[in-house]
Amino acid sequence: MLTIRCAACKRKLWKYDKIGPGEVLRCHKDRIKRMFDPVIGDEGRIYCCCGKDIGIDKGSFYKMIAKAFTYKGTKRSK
Repeated sequence: MLTIRCAACKRKLWKYDKIGPGEVLRCHKDRIKRMFDPVIGDEGRIYCCCGKDIGIDKGSFYKMIAKAFTYKGTKRSK
């Protein structure tokens, strides 16, 4: 389980169940276990409370902006 945080203010955004190795480029909505404080804008953008742009809502997943977030935790193998 990974904890996704804002890179600017280090605030927790959500807990994510990452399956397999590799980078976190997409966060599938059905694998997000707990949401903390993200703000979803009108244009499908996801922001932190501090105003930093974190990702884009693409329907079933969020496309993440690589430098906008950090994560810590363990990834699950397939």
